[in-house]
Amino acid sequence: MVRFPVPADRAFGYLADPRNRPDWQSSLRAVADVRRQGAAWTDVTVVPGVRARMRTTASEPPYRWAEEGVQGPFRARLELRFEPVGERACLVSADFEVRGLALGRLISAVARPAVAADLRRAARLVSSA
Repeated sequence: MVRFPVPADRAFGYLADPRNRPDWQSSLRAVADVRRQGAAWTDVTVVPGVRARMRTTASEPPYRWAEEGVQGPFRARLELRFEPVGERACLVSADFEVRGLALGRLISAVARPAVAADLRRAARLVSSA
């Protein structure tokens, strides 16, 4: 869980908008093809040639948001949950999983610390905006 020093609705709005992702998500260079008011997009990753097709799979402001991405034989899922802490802060938890080939579990395990670090970066950015 990562503490965000902003209300849950503000953290939700920032994290759910794919256009903000390159600012806080370390694996991204950019997002492209943002469609349907941010419900679908392409992640342009720092790995050359890796461009995952992404879509929002759940949006329950300001409590829960989830996405799913597909790149070749891999499918990734991220779910964020927002828990208000008083009126001026919230806790954000992330559930992340990669499936595909025999590497999905390994990729998931290796990526979890990066997901937590990315959320800490997002908390700093959204609080200074």
